[in-house]
Amino acid sequence: MRLKARQQLKAFLLRHGRVYPGKTAWSRMHLRWIADQRFEQSADQLAFAEYQHAVEDTQARVERLSDALEHSVLCEQVASVVAALRALRGIDTVSAIGLVAEIGDIGRFATARQLMGYLGLVPSEHSSGATLRRGAITKTGNAHARRLLTESAWNYRFVPRVSNELRTRQRTLAQPIREHAWKAQVRLCAKFQRLRSRGLQANKVCVAVARELAGFVWAIARMAPSPTTH
Repeated sequence: MRLKARQQLKAFLLRHGRVYPGKTAWSRMHLRWIADQRFEQSADQLAFAEYQHAVEDTQARVERLSDALEHSVLCEQVASVVAALRALRGIDTVSAIGLVAEIGDIGRFATARQLMGYLGLVPSEHSSGATLRRGAITKTGNAHARRLLTESAWNYRFVPRVSNELRTRQRTLAQPIREHAWKAQVRLCAKFQRLRSRGLQANKVCVAVARELAGFVWAIARMAPSPTTH
């Protein structure tokens, strides 16, 4: 919902020739730039205000939900897995809990590819005689978890970096988890740029990156420490 609201506002600004000159989208500087935009036509100004309010409202809802989930999940068995998944770029508290809720016990998947298959992120295969052809993803798995990963994959279109928010999320995590999350950034950001440079459509790039991101989710979730029993 937040992503859709942001996309609609961005599309509106682009239609009116307003392009943010900075580098980091949705940063404080970007939001300040958006707030400073003015339109001559009253109808355009009204539409702009509606898109802007939609972004602000969805952001506030996400923050409220994140706070509620963070406090409620602390006593749950999945707390350590949620915390570990939040080390990955593009996976916040809401996304992490959504993935854990949809996937369940990740230990039931012996390999990362099994998880990819469960999520419907593996290419379909068609055979003709001795020839095996790969097609689009199967989309036969868990649709909600697949959507969460595809949305998260969009965050890898930029160069690898650890933002202040991400650094805070990683602060209490074990070094191997932080290192694996950084490895994911380096690999997935490079893949995103490589596929885009070949002319592949952005949505198809996100699916390809989401497939590999699922592998990192599988690995990092298995690295999460087991809850302490009393």
